[in-house]
Amino acid sequence: MFEFIFAPENLPFSVAIALMLLMAIFEVVGLMLGAGLSQVMDSLLPDIDIELDVDAPDIESPSVFVALLGWLRVGQVPAYALLVVFLTSYGMIGYAVQGAVFKVFGMFLPTFIAGIGAFFLSLPMVRLFGGALAKIIPKDETYAVSEDKFIGRAAVITLGKAVVGKPASGRLKDHYGTTHYVMVEPDQEDEEFVQGDSVILVSRNGPLFKAIHNTKGVLVDEELNN
Repeated sequence: MFEFIFAPENLPFSVAIALMLLMAIFEVVGLMLGAGLSQVMDSLLPDIDIELDVDAPDIESPSVFVALLGWLRVGQVPAYALLVVFLTSYGMIGYAVQGAVFKVFGMFLPTFIAGIGAFFLSLPMVRLFGGALAKIIPKDETYAVSEDKFIGRAAVITLGKAVVGKPASGRLKDHYGTTHYVMVEPDQEDEEFVQGDSVILVSRNGPLFKAIHNTKGVLVDEELNN
């Protein structure tokens, strides 16, 4: 059993499980001291709240990474919990695949191939269990903000160039100070937004927001430019 767990071909999966166990230990110790690792981790990731419909992400969009994070439930579930789910899924799937291959062929898959395969197989598990956790973990409804409330607020284009029909990723803060990422495109055909531009959201169509240039800059939250 130990030979299988610590086989060189299974090293990435052993490391993943070990990290998960260490995180659990640090979380328990931290809670005893008054600050769990999950709280520390979330405080270090203030820009991780993503409100995005990613049923059909545009793979040509430069904001596909933002769409992927939304698909993985980032922003709906604490980042710490998602990381624990990923590490556990990655380790267990890797062991399962290597165990099955060894049983059939009497040999392990190369570490790189097994690691890549386990990584991609783990992503749906993160989404699945992340969705379940989102229903279980209590939320403070006081801080729930409808996306309709974003209209009239300033946002900064964070990635890509936005023209009509091809949105880019924008970042804004709600009145509670929570950061959100939204898809933004110009309200007028002859306008375009590039990375760093400040815009005002003027309307919404599902996950897509129309915007105009924030020419006066009076509504820009200074934190958006940090």
